[in-house]
Amino acid sequence: MKAALMAMAILLGAQWAAAQGTPTVANGLRGPTPLDAESKPAPMPKTVNDDQRRARSFPAQPPVIPHQVDNYQVDLRFNKCMSCHGRERTAESQAPMVSITHYQDRDGMIRQEISPRRYFCTQCHVPQADVRPPVKNTFQDFYNVQPDAPAKGAHK
Repeated sequence: MKAALMAMAILLGAQWAAAQGTPTVANGLRGPTPLDAESKPAPMPKTVNDDQRRARSFPAQPPVIPHQVDNYQVDLRFNKCMSCHGRERTAESQAPMVSITHYQDRDGMIRQEISPRRYFCTQCHVPQADVRPPVKNTFQDFYNVQPDAPAKGAHK
């Protein structure tokens, strides 16, 4: 009797699972695409190309790139970024100079050329795209966060 009830429960459970179909995510970044299907990617957004410096979101954030960098050559032989942002080119280009920290090696010594560990600019600096954020951002800057009021009876 127990075996028959167990078999019937398993059969009913299997039928229920099959009737559910493929699961979907209602409000995820995928949209209504089923989990076992590939969603259609959104079109590539336009890159912001206004050369305006942006405020940084946190104190140690690398500056964002305010212009297009499509087809910029940055490899072992050449770094296109340095043709405007290198120390010797900023007067002519009016681009901000690369920080002096980019010329320091790992021992803190200042080099004539940019340090190899800082040579590939886009490993930290990124261009901006003209898009809406896909999820709500609730980030609060450190300086804007108000400390909680001390609890009653708390000692200072």
